Amino acid sequence: MSMTICKQLPTLIAMLCFSFALIAQSEAPPESDSRLYDIANAPSPQRLEQDIQKLVSFGTRNTMSDTTSETRGIGAARRWIKAEFDKISADCGGCLEVYYQRTLVEALERSRIKEDTWVVNVIAIQRGTKFPNRYVIMSGDIDSRASSATDATTDAPGANDNATGMAGAIEAARVLTKYQFPSSIVYTGLSGEEQGLFGGRHMAEMARDEEWDIIGILNNDMIGNIEGIDGVIDNTTFRVFSEPTPVTETQRDRNRRRFYGGEVDGPSRQLARYVDRLTDKYCTNLNAMMIYRLDRFGRGGHHRPFNDMGFAGVRIMETHENYDRQHQDIREENGIKYGDVIEKVNFEYAAKLTGVNAIAMAGLAWAPPAPSNVQIGGAVRPSTRLLWEAVEDDNLAGYKVYWRETTAPQWQYSRFVDKDTTDYTLKNIVIDNFLFGVASVGKDGNESVVVFPGSLIPRGR
Repeated sequence: MSMTICKQLPTLIAMLCFSFALIAQSEAPPESDSRLYDIANAPSPQRLEQDIQKLVSFGTRNTMSDTTSETRGIGAARRWIKAEFDKISADCGGCLEVYYQRTLVEALERSRIKEDTWVVNVIAIQRGTKFPNRYVIMSGDIDSRASSATDATTDAPGANDNATGMAGAIEAARVLTKYQFPSSIVYTGLSGEEQGLFGGRHMAEMARDEEWDIIGILNNDMIGNIEGIDGVIDNTTFRVFSEPTPVTETQRDRNRRRFYGGEVDGPSRQLARYVDRLTDKYCTNLNAMMIYRLDRFGRGGHHRPFNDMGFAGVRIMETHENYDRQHQDIREENGIKYGDVIEKVNFEYAAKLTGVNAIAMAGLAWAPPAPSNVQIGGAVRPSTRLLWEAVEDDNLAGYKVYWRETTAPQWQYSRFVDKDTTDYTLKNIVIDNFLFGVASVGKDGNESVVVFPGSLIPRGR
């Protein structure tokens, strides 16, 4: 080796190290977060069984049932739920803000509320460390019902509908309060569902009035039945219901869609895709079925009031319902046993679906905020261009530009770009043949929901 090369060697080594450092900085973040594997498996079937049994023990949780007894009725049930959230908060050093949320529903003719009734929700907020006003919410219903929604005295155990969803929210709190998140997570028990979604409506209105920035709400309504009225026994699938586009959109938005697409790309549908994607990645032997409906045919759930206010929200539930076990007085007729009893709940399945909720909430709460003002261009051109506003977050690693065929239910292709890129062209990807979106990506690999372009790139930009 010549003396000249020897003298230059330290400089060459330094340049190589610098080059490797630049390469490392531009590398995409990890494709998975190992914490989410742990979270997916953390919910306990045994704890869920205990909580469901406790909720069943109150006899009936009808919205208009006893509120003063310590052992029977919805009053005793909601006090127990609050006490559980308080206990979880004590275990994590006071990390939950736990409170009641009340609204008076007046009796109306042709209503399922036959007397003026206080509808009371139980709220537990795990406040975010960086974005405290950004919320991802998991809800279950406190109330149960017999055959008649106005019957406040007959036993209505509501083991699956919906002690499972309520117990799931409590169990998710036990799991996730072991971690800290930049964004806030809310665990809530909503009341008055069987009489007209009153609890969810009140919470959604309060969230709107208080200007909550809601990432999404995961409404869990019946997550414990695996034996359907159709005779199928299945513990490997569940359903995610989502509306296609926001009900709050304008006529201009609808007219625009005729020419630019987006019929199945509203915020709630993107939230459903997020749940589906994380289930595929982090859950074993479990598949999310995305159902392209607001809810079951002609029926409703507590995500709907949030959708009505323009918030993204989905319903998570079992695939195979059994109508003999829903909204039924406990009885036997012609050899058929009716009633929503705990003996028919599968606790392992409820734990798996609780895990789905937990990873979705954790992933969203760890991820950077979603990009805003996503725009698109590329008409009569060989390539597609996307433009968006930069996300301000020191956890931001970059963005993923997604695209899929127009008939594909899930995003098929993606390309990572660094955090300094907010204007990207997919060369030789023709805009006519695909649908597009952009997500933020954190340094830990967690992503925001995909944002569908809301407008065209202005001329001259």
